[in-house]
Amino acid sequence: MSGLTQIAIETRGLSYNYPDRTAALADINIAVKKGGFTGILGSNGSGKTTMLRCVDGLIRNFGGTVLIEGRDVKKLSPREIYSRMGLVFQNPDDQLFAGTLWEDVAFGPTNMGFASNEIDRRVKAALADVELDGLAGKSIQHLSFGQKKRACIAGLLAMGHGILLLDEPTAGLDPMGEYRMMRLLAKLNRENGTTILMATHSVDLVPLFLDELIILSRGQVHRHGSPEDVFTAPEEMAGVKLRLPQIAELIHELKHKDNIPFDRLPLTVGEARREIIRKMGILT
Repeated sequence: MSGLTQIAIETRGLSYNYPDRTAALADINIAVKKGGFTGILGSNGSGKTTMLRCVDGLIRNFGGTVLIEGRDVKKLSPREIYSRMGLVFQNPDDQLFAGTLWEDVAFGPTNMGFASNEIDRRVKAALADVELDGLAGKSIQHLSFGQKKRACIAGLLAMGHGILLLDEPTAGLDPMGEYRMMRLLAKLNRENGTTILMATHSVDLVPLFLDELIILSRGQVHRHGSPEDVFTAPEEMAGVKLRLPQIAELIHELKHKDNIPFDRLPLTVGEARREIIRKMGILT
């Protein structure tokens, strides 16, 4: 955080009230590092979607400040915002509208005024990035739900977005589809350097992929840090209507109900396996 170029998204005192004056967000202060993979975890009604819409500039009558790469989002035109960042909605059918996959992904760069050869290059690269190359001519209606979600991401990548905002990208997917989506996002983050801020409910997948996690409860930041820092005890998570990853919950039970002296709370199967083997060595 030594310079503006190191921070992709920053909010200072971000607050927003619904038209009936109900508080949706209250004094949100976060900083998402450039090239980071950050999740917003919270129960329904916690303010996750509203927060993403404020960051993306879809909601502008909020209090406080949102900075995108150091620039105030309220002072940026929609074109300036969308040249840097884009939001993928929870339901891809709310975002896709063209007849074919190619036409939909090409829509953004076409409206940005790129030459036809550059549009062609961008669309091909974006489809390859989301593992949909070979389906360019396919009707949007004939894509699977998971393919539609990836098509939305491709549309933003083709516009040159270095920042992706995603609202529940794994919602509606089966377990394998969830894992595939998270693996794809991790690849975009690590290989392309794409900054990702996503709202999610996938507690068990979070420790496998994300660098940082924001726990949102009743429109306020409850915790912000690495998954290891954020996930503590079941009682605390239950207080914000969430749970620990199942592996962490198992280790917590072994520690507090079976008196096995774990020093830390593993969050993944691999970590738990190593801790259990280590403890078995101590106990035998």
